[in-house]
Amino acid sequence: MKHALSVLVNNQPGVLLRVVGMFSRRSFNIDSLSVGITQSPEYSRITIFFSGETHIVDQLIKQLSKIPDVAAVQLHNPEDAVYRGMTLIKIKSSESNRLDILKIAELFRARVVDVQATTLIFEITGQDEKVVAFTRLLEPYGILEIIRTGQIALERGEQTITSYKEKPGFYGKNML
Repeated sequence: MKHALSVLVNNQPGVLLRVVGMFSRRSFNIDSLSVGITQSPEYSRITIFFSGETHIVDQLIKQLSKIPDVAAVQLHNPEDAVYRGMTLIKIKSSESNRLDILKIAELFRARVVDVQATTLIFEITGQDEKVVAFTRLLEPYGILEIIRTGQIALERGEQTITSYKEKPGFYGKNML
């Protein structure tokens, strides 16, 4: 089963290694990893998408919470969160097919970020399914390169990850 986890950590060297090491020791494969400073520079937020058995995820969350530099852990429920990732895609193009490619991009709300005589580069944001569908439609034109960021997640509504700092042992609505 796929899971999305946000970990609020002190913005210190080595914290990412300790958090990711916890996944490695549990033999979880990380599908996506994204890290960035939050609105408070003393904290970074690590967003991890991974697959694993639900009962082991509960143990993982408890062990992550014991790491001294971890301030809060939040397991996201797909119905209660917004997931996004960004992708840059470089496509071969010519005068004869450029308009067709641009029409496809418009359907997916992809943005043109670079135009050259023989290539186009698009930026597309959204859930994985959207990016995969866009990519499949562009394959016949010749994809030269793709680069993707890690997925990020944010819970809908007024609840924030800092709420989980104030409620030890509470990791989200979808925990067993």
